[in-house]
Amino acid sequence: MQQQPFVQPDIILASQSPRRQQLLSQMGLRFRVIASGADEDVYVPGDAAATVRALARLKGRAVAARYPAALVIAADTVVVYAGQILGKPADRRQAVQMLSRLSGSEHRVLTGVYVALDGRELCQHEETAVVFGQLTAQEIAAYVHAASPFDKAGAYGIQEQAAVFVQQLRGCYDNVMGLPLTRLYQMMCQILPGGQAQALGLMYSKRG
Repeated sequence: MQQQPFVQPDIILASQSPRRQQLLSQMGLRFRVIASGADEDVYVPGDAAATVRALARLKGRAVAARYPAALVIAADTVVVYAGQILGKPADRRQAVQMLSRLSGSEHRVLTGVYVALDGRELCQHEETAVVFGQLTAQEIAAYVHAASPFDKAGAYGIQEQAAVFVQQLRGCYDNVMGLPLTRLYQMMCQILPGGQAQALGLMYSKRG
């Protein structure tokens, strides 16, 4: 019997983040973007990992409920400094405050990742440690003015001018941008029927 050609499932990214769209495109996937519209007011006291997983799950389930046959991907990212979660700054003053706190110190970036298909779901998280050099008030003000980082956790984008702030990074770089690709691929391999993740033509399947 002739084997049927593989047909990529409908893939939905439940995020309007341009960074996540860029990263997902790097995996060679065809996908569409549908914002979840979910209320993101979720916080698990003292547990940043549980918080990002809960937020990613909330976003993903809101879309998966409407498109159960699609492969739905959702994510949420936060910065954690001295045990406190830093989300997106509300204004310029808050952005300056966040960057001033991160200056000359180490912080953690956590991303919750959610994947669902046909009623099955997975939700995990990735963590990366980032060390900033000592920043001057002028550097911080110039960055906030130029980059307008109000849609980014911790008030910075590592893929932008803030790359020069980073002295050390331990872990997944993509995670700091908002979508850890290796983690996502591993989850897709778990949730898709055997061999389908490789058949999607992802760059990871072309190794070796």
